[in-house]
This record gives sequence, structure tokens and C-alpha cells, in this order.
Amino acid sequence: MRKFSRLCLAGALRSALILVVLAGLFGCQTASASSSARSFAAGSRLDASSAPRVLTGLDVLQQEGFARLHGRNVAIIANHSSINSEGEHLLDLLVADPNVNVIAIFSPEHGFRGDADVHISDGKDEKTGLPIYSLYGDRRVPRDEDLAGVDTLIFDIQDVGARFYTYSATLGNCMKKAQEANLRFIVLDRPNPIQGNWFDGPIQDDDLVGGFTAFVPMSTAHGMTFGELANLYYNHHDIQPDLDIVAMKGWTRDMYFDETGLPWVNPSPNMRSVDEEILYTMVAQTEANKIVSVGRGTDRPFEYLGAPWIDGDELAANLNARNLPGLWFMRTTFVPAANDITGRKNYPYQFTGEICHGVRIVVVDRHRVSPVEAGIHMLDALMEVGGEKYSIDRLRGLVGAQWVLDALKAGEEPSAIAARWRTSPEFLAFAARRESALMY
Repeated sequence: MRKFSRLCLAGALRSALILVVLAGLFGCQTASASSSARSFAAGSRLDASSAPRVLTGLDVLQQEGFARLHGRNVAIIANHSSINSEGEHLLDLLVADPNVNVIAIFSPEHGFRGDADVHISDGKDEKTGLPIYSLYGDRRVPRDEDLAGVDTLIFDIQDVGARFYTYSATLGNCMKKAQEANLRFIVLDRPNPIQGNWFDGPIQDDDLVGGFTAFVPMSTAHGMTFGELANLYYNHHDIQPDLDIVAMKGWTRDMYFDETGLPWVNPSPNMRSVDEEILYTMVAQTEANKIVSVGRGTDRPFEYLGAPWIDGDELAANLNARNLPGLWFMRTTFVPAANDITGRKNYPYQFTGEICHGVRIVVVDRHRVSPVEAGIHMLDALMEVGGEKYSIDRLRGLVGAQWVLDALKAGEEPSAIAARWRTSPEFLAFAARRESALMY
């Protein structure tokens, strides 16, 4: 597409130049050249007015003049992704409104600025002086003393669509606290960036439910927005604060984030594109045993999979032979870095500074890929290529169900495993709960 656009641009410029030259030679008017240029500009991909325009819950709240917050004492649960369609941050917008009193900030995993991969301490916002209470450190739920004077909690964080991405647990924990403390709870809705038409993956074991990567029973990819997830918690899990969901405008379930016209920010340090968000529900299933690198500390997290002990050619051949829809696996070598591009020291990711051999996972057709099922194929391939070097014994928390791991060990074909979870009573029950929670 980029090559085609460049060719169109070059062709249009050449045509305009020829018209101008001909006008000079023959005394003709240059109106046709101007018309051609205007016509090209009107159809250009660079013309922002032609792009789809989705309004987030924050945009809608701003359109309303923040009226539903007037006279309220609020605390925000937010991070760097809490911006409107013009890139303005929720905190700045609320502080600028004299009718809204902002008392405190709560930050999720990765911190208020979204640049940390470790547990976060409390702090203070440099611009406003407001306290920042971390919900990914000594506490996972706001304390009573943190909420002194607060009557309204506002949740506005961009999700990636995966059950084990911890922001969904933060949403549930804060809704519970709002219910206990009789606080109003407002969710500013945002897109599910990997679209909202599909959901997939085994429902997690009962003893995992309630954890930070498995807050309620749900599939690995949940196919909901956070507003819809709040509905799910409210309607089916007895988490019922005074709930107010500010819905988006213009978003449809078939939209990926890069089709919304909204500005992109990395939801967390290792989540840098829509493709990586799609692959997250696939590749992240492999990493809890610390035996492989999923590209953390490189320029392509979740697009790389490897380790010093892996034969990259063998792994690529194994995965490509499975003909997984929408995916291609290219043999590659990479080295996870000790420092990021700013020079700051990275979290000690797996195999930092070591040469890893493996594959780059390329999404060639996002509309055909089935990433959760492909992740089970990836586990199977790693077992075949790695033998005793690769164990799946510590992966239950991310995969979600022990029976899936047992079936892999027993040699069951990954697609048959996926068919089993999709017809299980637990999956069908979640599907019904999910359907009742949808808003768009």
C-alpha cells in the first residue's frame, strides 16, 4: 500500500508538472492543473477528514462539557493512554474544569506514565502535585485512606483484549471497592483494539479465578470493550457499584484500533502495534516457564520467539508446516537488550544480552488468524523441537486450564484441543454472559 501511494503521488506530481509546462508552451490556463492537485488532495490518505472518526468515552464526556462530573470530588484510575482523540490527557482536562475537584490518581501495572515493567511505588504527579497511588505494588485495591473525600471514581485505560492483561483485573477490583465504599463508578469506554467480533480460548480453572490474570471466568481473548466488561462484572459477578458507562461513538465491532482514527500510544512498554496485540494472545502463552524469549527487550516484542538452545530453521519449518491461517514464520536471530532506546536499563528480560535463535511471527492476514489456537500449536511445536529442554508445566496461569496442558502432553492435536474448549459447557456459558453484556 505504501509503495502504491508513493507511485500515485509521483504520478500526480508528474501530471501536474506536464500540465504546467504545456500551459507555458501554448498559453493555456493552468486551471486544469490546479483542479488535478485539488482532486488528488481530496482523495489523499493524508487528508485526515476522510479517516474514520471514533470518539472514546472521554471524547463524549468532553462533548458534554463534563456535566456529569460537576460538583463531584473525583479520583481517576488512569495512565498515559487516558487521552482524547486530540491527544489531551484526562487529568489535564479535568483539572482545567473549575466545576470538577480532582483529589487523587490511581495507576495500574506499568505506572501512570506506562513506562515501567516492575512493581510501582506511590508518587506524585509533577504537574498538578496530586498523589499517585499505585495499584501494582503493595496494594491492588484502593485503601479507604486513599479515597478520603472522594465520591466518584473514573476509570479510563486502554486495554489490549486479553484475559491475562492485568488492566481488566484492576477494573474489577476498583469496581468492587466502589461498591463497598458507596462511590459512583464511571467507565470511559475505549475500543477493543483487536476488534470485538471474536473471542477464543479455554475458560480458566476454578482455583485460578480471582487472580490478577484471571479475574473472572473468561476466554483468553474476551472480545469486549472495558465498558462491556464492566457490564459483565455488574450483571453476572455481583460487582454492582453505582455504575455509569460513557459509551463511544462511531466504533463498530469489526474495527481494529488502527482503523479508528484515534492516536496510538503503547498500552505498555512491550505492546507497540495492533499486530503485537493480536499476537499477544498467542505468544504470551509460551513464556511463564522462563525457557524462551518472546522478544521483550527487542524492537519486536511478541513478534519474536526464540532462545539460545532453539534451532530456528527447525522451529520455522515446524510451524509453517502447520499451515496456520494468516500467519507466516520466518527464521530469525535476535538479542534482548539490557537498555531500551532511551538508554534506561530494561527489566531483566529472559536471555538479556544472549543470542536467541527462533522465529519472527508475521501476521499476513489479520482477518484469518486464530491467535489463541495458534498459541497451542506453538506450544506443541516447542515441545517437538525442544524435547526435554522445553516444559509446559508452569504455563497453567497463562493458558488457563490444566486439561489443555495434559492433552498436549498426551499428544492430542492442537486443533482438536481448541474444538474441545469451544464446545465445553464453561465456554458456552461465558459466551452467553458475554453476549448479554455487549453494547455495540
